[in-house]
Amino acid sequence: MLTCSHMHFAIPWDFALVLVLLAVVVPWRGYVRVRQLINKESLTSADRLVLYASTIAFQWLATLFVLWRCIAHGYTLASLGIQTSRLWLIIATSVALSALISLNQLASIRRLAGLPRDHQGFFRALTLKLMPQNPTERLAFFALVTTVSVCEEILYRGWAQVLFQQLFGSVLIAVVASAAFFSLAHLYQGRRGLIATFIVGVVFSATRAWTGSLIPTMIAHFAADFAAGMLAPVWISRADAARPHELAPADTSAGTHA
Repeated sequence: MLTCSHMHFAIPWDFALVLVLLAVVVPWRGYVRVRQLINKESLTSADRLVLYASTIAFQWLATLFVLWRCIAHGYTLASLGIQTSRLWLIIATSVALSALISLNQLASIRRLAGLPRDHQGFFRALTLKLMPQNPTERLAFFALVTTVSVCEEILYRGWAQVLFQQLFGSVLIAVVASAAFFSLAHLYQGRRGLIATFIVGVVFSATRAWTGSLIPTMIAHFAADFAAGMLAPVWISRADAARPHELAPADTSAGTHA
C-alpha cells in the first residue's frame, strides 16, 4: 500500500495501479491511437467500428475491475455515487446540467463549423474521420457514448473523486484532481481540448459532490457527446457545401494540428 502519513490513509496497490493507468497509460495510448487514425489518408467504416468496439470493451473492463476492487475494499455503490437518494434534486440537476452542457457543445460545434476549413484544425479531422458516417456507425456510436458516459463517470467522478477526498481530506482538492485526471484522458484533443475538458470536469465533479449522485453527470455526458457525434459531421458538410470555393487539401493536414 501507498500511505499518506498526514491523513493516515493508505492507497491499496490495486487502486494505485488504476491511478497509474488513468494518469499515464490511457492518455498516452489514446493520443497515439487517435493521431495515427487521423493522420491516415482515409478511414473505412470498419476502422471506425473497430475503434468504437475496442473502446467499449476497454472501458467496461476497466470499470468492472474498479467496481470489483471497490467492493473488495468495503466501498458501497452509494458511496461511489451510484444511488438515487434526493431524487428530485437529481432530476432537476440532470435537466439543468444536460441543457447547459449540450447548449454549450452545440454552440461550440456551430462556431467551429463556421470557420474556414484551414482554421478548423483538429476539430475537422476528428469529425470527418472518427465521427459516425452511416446508420450502422451511428448505432455503434450510440453504444460507445452510452458506455463512455457510464464508465468514465464511475471511474473519474465515482471512484477517483472518492479516493482523492479520502487521501487529501478536501472536497475541493478531490474535485480538481478528478477533473485533471479526466482531462488527461482527452490528451488526444490537444491543448484546447485539455482546457475545455478540465473545465467540464470541474463542473461535473462539483455536481457529483453536491448531489452525491453520478446520474446527473452521466446524463449530461451522454447528451453532449451524442449531440457532437450526430451533428458535427452534418454541420461540417453543410458548411462545406455552402463554401465550395474553399480548397479541400486543408482536410488532409488538419490532423497535424493540436
